[in-house]
Amino acid sequence: MTYSVLKTLHILSMVLLFGTGLGSAFYKWMADRSGNVAHIAVTNRHVVLADWIFTSPTVIFQPISGLWMVSLLGVPLTTPWIAASLLLFFLAGACWLPVVWLQIRMEKISAEAVAHGTPLPDLYWKMARYWFWLGAPAFSAMVLVVALMVFKHIPGA
Repeated sequence: MTYSVLKTLHILSMVLLFGTGLGSAFYKWMADRSGNVAHIAVTNRHVVLADWIFTSPTVIFQPISGLWMVSLLGVPLTTPWIAASLLLFFLAGACWLPVVWLQIRMEKISAEAVAHGTPLPDLYWKMARYWFWLGAPAFSAMVLVVALMVFKHIPGA
């Protein structure tokens, strides 16, 4: 695979990762704010599905393609923007993994509430707060990773 093709796939993957994450977070947050349990349950189901279809593959592809590109260019991993990008990516991942678990749990809790015609329990809202506060540093880290991707300096380029 040529560097240009790999770079194109890397950028498209990041756009998909970033866009899916931001879109899912927005729709879930808005659904939760609505208080409509049926709407919340459907949105939770779609957020979990989007994570499996879009986010998970891009989370795997991003570091592979990024490391492959720097290897092709012969740029050391200790280059400041690469080291910072990797650190921020893993910080985002450390926040994202519990978010995924929370999303799956909230999906089940909201589906049960719809099935039984009950309001969402306090546990759901506690999880929603954790979900939000874990998402904030994850999203911020990804914004910084994108900025580093755009404004990077490659020695000799």
